[in-house]
Amino acid sequence: MTTTADTVQTRVASPLRSYTDGRPVVEACGATVREVLADLDRRYPGMRFRMIDEQDRVRTHIRLYVDTVPVESLDHRVERGQTLHLICALSGG
Repeated sequence: MTTTADTVQTRVASPLRSYTDGRPVVEACGATVREVLADLDRRYPGMRFRMIDEQDRVRTHIRLYVDTVPVESLDHRVERGQTLHLICALSGG
């Protein structure tokens, strides 16, 4: 269970901002990246699926960071005052 003490700032990459009504920064609750993404999906339906696949893995074009630390697991802890960064890789030729 999360409380307002578990609220973290989330910076949203521009390709995902259509889910957040264009907002580049939103708040979400959770003690782990998994919980934060679940809360984001409750607030912004469909957003998690753009980042996490059916096998519960981060999609290859997505990078997640807590502050400057790369997220290796969805169970990565997040603390109040930290920022979760949702980054989309660019591709092209």
